[in-house]
Amino acid sequence: MLCLRKVCLFPLRRYQARTLSSDLLLSQINNCTHEDEVFSLVGRNKARLSEKHVGIALNVLWQLQKKRPLLLRTSDYVRNHSQFLALCILAENKVQHMEDEVIVDTLYSIQRLNVEDHDSLAEVLVTEAWKRLERLSLPALSKFALCLYKQRRQFSPLIGKIAHIVDMKLDSIEDIRILSVLMISISDVISQSFRDRLLQKAEHLLGEEDEVYFNYAKRVTQFLQNVKLTYYPLLEKCNKIFLKSASQLDLHNISIIFGLYEQLGFDSAEFRLVAKQLLSESIDDYHDPETFAKLFFILGPMAGSKVRERLLVTAAHMAEEFSSHQVLAILKTMQKMRCRNSHLLKKMVSVLHKHLDSYHVLQLIKLTQYLMLLRCHDPELFAKLKMLLFGFLKSSVISADTAAIIRVLALLPSSQVEEIIVNKATAILPQCSLYHLNYIATALVKWNHYDQLHWQNTSELCVKLLQKINDCGFQRLHKAGNVNLLLEELTHVNGEWFQEVIREETVATCQRLIDQITWKNVLQLSFFLIKTNHRCPSLLDRIASVTVENTDKIHPFEMYSILCLFSILNYDPPGNEEFFDSCIQHLTSNLSCFETHHLVLLGHVLAVAGYFPPALIKTIFNVSFLSKLDAQLEVLSDTLKQRVRSRLMKLNRAVCLECPEFHIPWFHEHYCHHSFYTGRSRINPLRQHVHKMLAEILGGSHYTRVSVLTPYYYEIDFECILDKNKKPLSYMPQNMLLSALEGIHWRRDIKVEGRKALPPGAQRIALELLDSKAFIKDSHHLKGEAAVKKRHLEMLGYRVIQIPHFEWNSMVLSTKGEQLEYLRRCLYETQ
Repeated sequence: MLCLRKVCLFPLRRYQARTLSSDLLLSQINNCTHEDEVFSLVGRNKARLSEKHVGIALNVLWQLQKKRPLLLRTSDYVRNHSQFLALCILAENKVQHMEDEVIVDTLYSIQRLNVEDHDSLAEVLVTEAWKRLERLSLPALSKFALCLYKQRRQFSPLIGKIAHIVDMKLDSIEDIRILSVLMISISDVISQSFRDRLLQKAEHLLGEEDEVYFNYAKRVTQFLQNVKLTYYPLLEKCNKIFLKSASQLDLHNISIIFGLYEQLGFDSAEFRLVAKQLLSESIDDYHDPETFAKLFFILGPMAGSKVRERLLVTAAHMAEEFSSHQVLAILKTMQKMRCRNSHLLKKMVSVLHKHLDSYHVLQLIKLTQYLMLLRCHDPELFAKLKMLLFGFLKSSVISADTAAIIRVLALLPSSQVEEIIVNKATAILPQCSLYHLNYIATALVKWNHYDQLHWQNTSELCVKLLQKINDCGFQRLHKAGNVNLLLEELTHVNGEWFQEVIREETVATCQRLIDQITWKNVLQLSFFLIKTNHRCPSLLDRIASVTVENTDKIHPFEMYSILCLFSILNYDPPGNEEFFDSCIQHLTSNLSCFETHHLVLLGHVLAVAGYFPPALIKTIFNVSFLSKLDAQLEVLSDTLKQRVRSRLMKLNRAVCLECPEFHIPWFHEHYCHHSFYTGRSRINPLRQHVHKMLAEILGGSHYTRVSVLTPYYYEIDFECILDKNKKPLSYMPQNMLLSALEGIHWRRDIKVEGRKALPPGAQRIALELLDSKAFIKDSHHLKGEAAVKKRHLEMLGYRVIQIPHFEWNSMVLSTKGEQLEYLRRCLYETQ
């Protein structure tokens, strides 16, 4: 018995000694502070390395690299070291004995060390992890999914299996770090319902707006971009986290966030202000082409004049060093800045010549658009662009690419349709969405117009192809059975072909699918109807009823866009009061969701519809609010900035006229003075013609004023005053000769002329000539702005006479005598 005990104790002591030795080696590997120390340990202990040692060693190598700044990392040195190759061979041989987490960690580490995806170790690790997929812990599963995503396997069956596991275990995931990684990794293989569940879970887990959530918020925003969904509740939450994470907002992260926001169509003036301040303070720190291109992209469109000039000068100085991608980014930013700096443009064009051959087709398309918008004039460059685009057109087999190439070819100077274009377009028509059909039709219309101007003989080809495009468009609409897919196709469809050919059929298709309109797609339908400028009562009524029934489910900013539709089209749905009251109640309860400039736009939309919620009006017309608005306007695009300022003026005017009980002062005198007196406007022929007729009717031109500015700066075409006996009152003691009107540049006075009190019974008349822009498409119904102007002029004491273009240009008024009689009736008949 004692002998047996001695025999058993010997291997036991030997096993314990080996374990202690192994643990010591493991500790030594973990304590390494340089890659060479790891390699030295591996070289001396190769025979003793277990699968755990190998995994830890590879992980430590990555952790050591991770601690260094990006530019100081030595991944190439590590990968090419003989002991690293030995580690990889050992790992490959021991992979079946590795624990689940070690397999995933090892794959992650070698991927971060830039080992090729097709390396045998990477492939073995992926295969082994696949076998164990069902038993991987959630942290290991998320890390494995991220590795596959980095390997561009986002459409592989393996990602589909991971998505299924996430679907089954979603309720048990309580870590936003794990969830955010999984969301990005499986974003390309999920259904819409699964996407919505992920969004709800992320919204729940994202927690407080705290800096610790910065990277998770970034991933969630990336997920939204991947699934092409602008989901406001989550975006706003992420944006608040970014705003509270100033310490992490370096150029790299700001660039990523700006790029994601741009692709999602989301904007935050607050984030822009923070980014502008941070980058303006460190503008001198960016000297290399890569970081400067990012700086230029972000800061350029919102920089003040001095910073803008510095950026342009530096960009011109650095031009020769820019890569092909950076040149594209600079040109894109110049276009956003509406930059006409000829020196910088010439520099960029000279650099472009050496980069042109390196661009793929979509980059060439974007490049051509930027150059045309920047009004570049370089025949040699455009000739080369045309040659490259035709080369891509010949080899293109993707309908979207073919349509985009055809569209951009039509932008090139002196471009004309060629047989290859017609053949390629004809071949892809059955595969084209309405979006791409619109691309091709737009190009053909341009070419057809060019050919007619230059007596070319290719217009027949254009006409025949356009007819085929029309037929394809109608067929696609007739086959449409899903309103969501239809609205998605229509998002970017616009222009002459859409408005003149398929607009009515598209509206009819939406009516056919009216039962599919829900709170989830009313926003897209509203955008579509605003774009069509079409008043379809059945669709508008459906939008109103769905909105009222689901007020609490619709985000306030989306509700603003829905209200825009009814305000612009001047349409009152059934139960109009209930519709607007429920919307306004929801909006005023959530004013904090809006940025300052959005509140101004909302206030204007409601004012056009005749609503002035006290909470909203008092919020806007507040000194601190207006100061904050001024600051945010500085970082908005010029177009949006002008629109917001104009809307604020109109809202101020509407409140002063319609709600004097709010005691809001009129403070836009200087703004209006600047807007209306920045030049002279020549009287147009129609206005001159009508002025002569009014002079003939009233007895002289001195009885009429032309291009009059009223109090609160409404401009009206003509003003006259009739006394109680319908006799005109003169504006000047002597008559102005009608012949003197010829060639006059009509200019408004330095200030709005104070109006004298009228004699008892006299009436001030405003006569307005309304063109097609004042009306709904193919309708006699006034749009919101025109209706508000009439309402306000009446409040100012005018009798308003509106002369619609469809009446003035009708056959009924084809002679001068008929026109005189028409004007006489307008002036003298009792209103």
